[in-house]
Amino acid sequence: MNRIEWQPKAVKQLRKISDKALREQIYDSTQILKEFPDCANIKKLTNHTYSYRLRVGAYRVFFEFDGIVKVVSIEEVKKRDERTY
Repeated sequence: MNRIEWQPKAVKQLRKISDKALREQIYDSTQILKEFPDCANIKKLTNHTYSYRLRVGAYRVFFEFDGIVKVVSIEEVKKRDERTY
């Protein structure tokens, strides 16, 4: 079982999310990272600043792993459409 460490930037980003239910959903979803690497919705990233990402609805939780799970950043993914590219 791994320990989860929150970086100050990620905590600040989580607090900025105004919808309390969504904030709790993101926090609860990150608790599955204690079982890392046996988790769903995890993707190892290549050519990216962070090593892994966890998908939670329209949000992505980016984290690093080196024996301890370090939640680094939380970002909202904007909806893509035909005008995105």
